[in-house]
Amino acid sequence: MGKGKLQKFADMREYPNVVEHHFSIADATPFPMRGNWGKEFFKNDNPIVIELGCGRGEYTVGLARRYPDKNFIGVDIKGARMWTGATEALREGLTNVGFLRTNIEIIDHFFAPGEVSEIWLTFPDPQMKKYTKRLTSSLFLERYRNILAPDGIVHLKCDSNFMFTYTRYVTEVNKLPVLSCIEDIYAQESIDEILTIKTYYEQQWLDRGITIKYISFRLPAEGALVEPDVEIELDSYRSYNRSKRSGLQTSK
Repeated sequence: MGKGKLQKFADMREYPNVVEHHFSIADATPFPMRGNWGKEFFKNDNPIVIELGCGRGEYTVGLARRYPDKNFIGVDIKGARMWTGATEALREGLTNVGFLRTNIEIIDHFFAPGEVSEIWLTFPDPQMKKYTKRLTSSLFLERYRNILAPDGIVHLKCDSNFMFTYTRYVTEVNKLPVLSCIEDIYAQESIDEILTIKTYYEQQWLDRGITIKYISFRLPAEGALVEPDVEIELDSYRSYNRSKRSGLQTSK
């Protein structure tokens, strides 16, 4: 591990806009701000929006700049990446943005029922082999229900046609109200300001000629959630400069 990464970890421990709480202690240690993010962290009662798998935090910070009347929290386990957004937010004096370093799988450990108004998923790994790891699977949606306000909104912005198509089927089979569904954001005559934030990795996809997709939907608090029973064509690539891992052509 290089000195640069070690220094970033040290910085994160001291940053006032960063909270670290790891999987290994989550069950044994109650999270003190659960239900109190507005009062204790942001010192206001504005709506709370979280970005899961925020990476460098570019989208979280970008949203905070554009919407000062909302509070934003980027969530990721990789602190060295998150350091970039946390540092930028501090330098700009943004008081409506924070970062939580933890595992997404236990997200409902950190927020009380109804505490979150919206969830953003930006360029998540499509997890084409295992649906239980997909961030729009029925399993994760159940977790989101535990923290979202009634009819809270889930946003997915991605490069993956597999993930986009899978999520569309999830909304269809569960009759989730879709607010917007765009197969190619930048082919639109006009683009909603909320979608104009470009991250480092998004620009890489665009440079490769890959279209950026977006779907948002409401998540009702009640009703059974099921998985779509469909075969979906796999993406022809895995990530930047890496070919797909499987010889299969489709997956559920």
